[in-house]
Amino acid sequence: MIRIYEYNQVGDAGIFARQEEKQDVSGAVSGIIADVRQNGDEALKRYGREFDNAELETLEVSAEERAAALAAVDTDFLEILREAAAHIRAFHEKQKRQDFVVAEREGVLLGQRYIPLERVGLYVPGGTASYPSTVLMDCIPAKIAGVGEIIMTTPAKDGKLNPDVLAAAEVAGVDRIFKMGGAQAVAALAYGTESVPRVDKIVGPGNAFVAEAKRQVFGQVSIDMIAGPSEILVIADGKSDPAVVAADLLSQAEHDKMAAAVLVTESRALAEAVAAEIERQLAELPRAEIARESIEKNGKIILAESIAQAVEISNRIAPEHLEICVDEPFQYLPMIRHAGSVFLGRNAPEALGDYFAGPNHTLPTSGTARFSSPLSVDDFIKKSSFTYYTKDALAEEAGKIARFAEREGLHAHARSALIRAEKEEQ
Repeated sequence: MIRIYEYNQVGDAGIFARQEEKQDVSGAVSGIIADVRQNGDEALKRYGREFDNAELETLEVSAEERAAALAAVDTDFLEILREAAAHIRAFHEKQKRQDFVVAEREGVLLGQRYIPLERVGLYVPGGTASYPSTVLMDCIPAKIAGVGEIIMTTPAKDGKLNPDVLAAAEVAGVDRIFKMGGAQAVAALAYGTESVPRVDKIVGPGNAFVAEAKRQVFGQVSIDMIAGPSEILVIADGKSDPAVVAADLLSQAEHDKMAAAVLVTESRALAEAVAAEIERQLAELPRAEIARESIEKNGKIILAESIAQAVEISNRIAPEHLEICVDEPFQYLPMIRHAGSVFLGRNAPEALGDYFAGPNHTLPTSGTARFSSPLSVDDFIKKSSFTYYTKDALAEEAGKIARFAEREGLHAHARSALIRAEKEEQ
């Protein structure tokens, strides 16, 4: 049964506590990475046999396999994939940046260029659920950014790949696909093997081994984030439908046993009705065992004095997904400072964001929305600035540059600014 708390009685310490099963997998992951670096494709095929029961002659998915998967997906779902991709593409197109040049001083040009990454690795899990949505959300912004090549990895359970995932890869525009998962896939993307090209950045969610592998290869490559278990926080007033609120909480609880589902409301009647409705709906869920453990470990209902206080509580938690289920949600939007993605009103379930609306569903978790953002086109570009001075412009400022450098004890810096002017005088 989900627990109900009075916020003013329990406070932050009791409300924000979260049970997590932390595995120390760092040693195992380090060994896998070293093995892949040394043994390349042979190690990847060996791990395929060990972890996925897959005998792989080749690691890369062939054009024929990709075409067969696309043909195997029913036309209705394929059309849904294409429509979702169109929405995601339209939203992320607005994130594109333009190079700029500043010419505010005579003889001086300053500017910044936006340069797409050359090659990106997209990790797609293959555990208790398949995620074609992840393919769309992670690949499409990279394509819009202009990434030169997008490499996807996903495990082949019993030697087979999920056709929905492969269909999503075709719709999104993935360039190459490899049959591998786990820490070994991350290692292959980071360092390269005989078959797998080395990438510049790795994005995509995964289990504890994948997260630890991303942590260990960071610096060799860039990564999107170290994602924790999924979260939802629902702010709902007393007029809300308890069945709807319960369904939204369970939509995240079914992700995994460590997921967190939190309701904050000013209405005790709603709190009690939602708690009862969660129990009723749990009995009907195919993933009831996972959802129940999530609710019992990390599910909470918090009683606030007002919706305004509920927003304050939400800002302290900084949830991955935030729903504001009230009649006038836009009045509270300016008050939201810390949330990965915000769903406004009574008709915007978080599932809209997971699949279809357009904003990205790769979001900061575990309170990191305090300082980080959803995946975007920005994650697939780098910036380079440039500076140009004419001879006269440099001569005018060389003395100031030299004095600044000398104050820091860097006399060669000072000399590099002055030497050009001195040569002119000779």
